[in-house]
Amino acid sequence: MVHRKSFLIALLALVAGIGSAWAHPHVWVAVRSEVVFRDGKILGVRHAWEFDEMYSAFATQGLGKAGKPPTSAELEPFAKSSTETLSEFDYFTFAKQNNAKVAFKPPQDISMEADEKRNVTLRFFLPLETPLAANKPFSFQVYDPTYYVSFGLENKEPVTLARAPAGCSLSLVEPAPLLATDNQKLSEAFFQNMSPGADFGVKLATRAIVACP
Repeated sequence: MVHRKSFLIALLALVAGIGSAWAHPHVWVAVRSEVVFRDGKILGVRHAWEFDEMYSAFATQGLGKAGKPPTSAELEPFAKSSTETLSEFDYFTFAKQNNAKVAFKPPQDISMEADEKRNVTLRFFLPLETPLAANKPFSFQVYDPTYYVSFGLENKEPVTLARAPAGCSLSLVEPAPLLATDNQKLSEAFFQNMSPGADFGVKLATRAIVACP
């Protein structure tokens, strides 16, 4: 229980930037996502977030037996508490259809696992509040607006489609290079242990776009 509470407090501190001792960014996350369809409609996005070694070491400390990584059952409380915390930040998932923002319901199918190196991956399905017709462009990005958490897509098939109608396509739009003023803000934020500013993360976020006939 103590470890669970510490995990939750630390995650809040990392994400919200509580405390001046934290450097920026705090956590690095490799993202894999899957856009899920059913009966020709978009149901939501399934995420798999692999955390960096330092954060994984904190999350798994005191867990596991005989040098082995902790089981998913041992990590279950942390998986649930972390997604509850992330609800305050829209799960760092920002979606649009026809350039209009769409909302998500609370996550489902939440789990966390650790590999042999004790690196942890958080998995959850993020359902849309209302399933969307697939015949209109749908896009989403995963990022922390203040860039306290650095999200980056996996190199190999970072975004896929599940049960998509025939003819659907997926494209990834990389962010434009940062301007000189943005690079200066980022450098200053790093040395001053501060955020470079609200909505900075979107400037570094790849956009996934789904188009169906």
